[in-house]
Amino acid sequence: MNAKREEELRQLTEGWGLDIKDFTRLNQALTHPTYVFENKHKGLAHNQRLEFLGDAVLGLAVGEYLYQSYPQRPEGELTKMRAAVVCEASLAERSRSLGLGKYLLLGRGEELSGGRNRSSILADVFEAVIGAVYLDAGWDVVKEFILKQLVDAIKNVDTDSYGDYKTMLQELVQKYGEESVSYLILKESGPDHHKKFVAGVTYHDRLLARGSGNSKKEAEQKAARAALKNLDTWKQYLGGDGS
Repeated sequence: MNAKREEELRQLTEGWGLDIKDFTRLNQALTHPTYVFENKHKGLAHNQRLEFLGDAVLGLAVGEYLYQSYPQRPEGELTKMRAAVVCEASLAERSRSLGLGKYLLLGRGEELSGGRNRSSILADVFEAVIGAVYLDAGWDVVKEFILKQLVDAIKNVDTDSYGDYKTMLQELVQKYGEESVSYLILKESGPDHHKKFVAGVTYHDRLLARGSGNSKKEAEQKAARAALKNLDTWKQYLGGDGS
């Protein structure tokens, strides 16, 4: 890592309020496997091990917070709350807010295919950065950093919107404009006592995703969940006119 890159990372983390001592791990956290593969001569390490560690640290920090903050809620409910806080869409949004995409080291093919703004990559990078900060600064610092970054997501679970994928999708869409998503039943089959429904969720008359279930409500929730999982394929339409 050259001096220019280190200075860029220093300025980045100082903007987050962190005092990082060794930027080697942070640089690794921002290094995608495709970059390492295409630059084997540089002897670099990619971010997947740090992602593994960061995922565990993230889960512990959020789990501890929820355990202490909601003493009356059972284990199953706390699990759903944690899952809602650390879902891919949530982590990718935090990654974008931190500007991580700008500092990613990507292989040429991944770069050309839009990997710098791909939600799955950004969510993984966020976890890898958490792992790097933990190793450099320790538990107290990384826990404070995590809770600061995820405060909005934690507020959402505080209002019991966790697990409600329709609510989560609508809140995401409304960040970009006043338009709402709509749901329609695309197919209905089976006898009256065992109906099967296929629902679609649309935005500006574009079908974002489908979901199926034994009730219209279940099918709509699954369609919203599928839309959240496939964020990269349709997010370009948010805030636009659908053209």
